[in-house]
This record gives sequence, C-alpha cells and structure tokens, in this order.
Amino acid sequence: MNKETYSLLENYMLTCMEDSAHDKEHVYRVLYNALEIAKSEDGVDYDVLIASCLLHDIGRKEQFENPSLCHAIVGSKKAYDFLIEHGFEIGFAERVKHCIQTHRYRNNNQPQSLEAKILFDADKLDVAGAMGIARTLIYKGIVSEPLYSVLPDGKVSDGENDTAPSFFQEYKYKLENLYTNFYTKKAAEIAKERQRIAVDFYNCLYQEANSAYQNRITLEDVVAGTVKKV
Repeated sequence: MNKETYSLLENYMLTCMEDSAHDKEHVYRVLYNALEIAKSEDGVDYDVLIASCLLHDIGRKEQFENPSLCHAIVGSKKAYDFLIEHGFEIGFAERVKHCIQTHRYRNNNQPQSLEAKILFDADKLDVAGAMGIARTLIYKGIVSEPLYSVLPDGKVSDGENDTAPSFFQEYKYKLENLYTNFYTKKAAEIAKERQRIAVDFYNCLYQEANSAYQNRITLEDVVAGTVKKV
C-alpha cells in the first residue's frame, strides 16, 4: 500500500470517529496489533489488512445513534461503498467488507479469511488487559451506566448474573471471557500476558466496593441512635 492510498483511507476514517472509547487511537492500536500478529502468519495480504483495520469502526456513529444497528454491518457497507467510489477493485472491496463485517466480538458471523481473523484478534486485544479496562470504563461513562449493581441484601453484585448493564456485568459477560478462542497463536500469547492485570483490577475494585457496603451505617441506625463511636 502506497502513502497516497493509506492517507486516503486514514482521512476517511478520521471523519467518522467521534466515540472516545473507539477513537482514532483505538484504530491505530488495532492496526499496530494486527501488524504484529501478521509477522507470525504466512500469506497475509497487507493491503486488505491495513484497509480493514483503518476502516473497521467507521460505523460506530450510526450504532451509537441507533443501538439497534450493528456497527460492523454498517461500517462494512460504508467501507465497500467508499472503496468502490474511489476506484478500488470489487474483489478488494469485498474482502475488506468481509473483514469488517466479522470483526465484532458480539457477532455470530465468524471471520473466514486470514486478514479477517487477524483483524478480529487485533481488535479483541485492545479490550484485553489495562487498556480494555480503561476503554470499558470510558464507554460506561459515556452511556451513563454504573460501575456495579447492588443486590437486595445490600451486597455489591459481582456482575455474574446481572441483566442490568454495568462495568461488572460487562466484565463478567465479555472481558473475563475474551482470553480464549483467538484465531492466531501470536494474539493468544499477547492476551495471556495482559490477563493478570485485568483480573487483579476487577478483584480489587470488587473488594473495595463490597467492603464499603459491608461496613455501611444505615439510616435506621443513625435515626435510632444506636451507632457506637469507635
């Protein structure tokens, strides 16, 4: 891929990115992750891979405005139309479209091509470890979702069986389970290195939150005058 083509794709990507949890720096990290993974694979079409990485999240704005939409589907169509409009071959545009369609974690449409598998893994890696924790917290703040839910007994839920969205629910549903089922060996190795940091953070946050509720002074105690000074 020459510099002119890269700049064309990059500039289009930059016009589409508005979500601070899925911003241009996320796109660049996914691209860098993908290039690192690609070093360990044979037969990678780097033009398809780079284009797919740069354009993989261009449908985020539409999904954010209408949650019923899938950014992977919207983005794949936007990418295809853009590539065709700018003179790329149909076969190339189709391959990029497939990569983008299948990169989403919450998606039954699995990647088939090598480039699609690398994009999937590279995007998944950016939800792993400390970066994944940070990005998830940012996103939860954007959509005004809490850190955790409180159970009827007054304890903090660990998120395991929650239906209401929260950071803990997202951790149990997605973050805790994404360290397996990578398509490439290199991505699996990188993810394993990052896993401990995410686990430690979740455990510490849960313990701190739960201990605060365990030691809470209820309003009834204050009103009844039964609170004892230490």
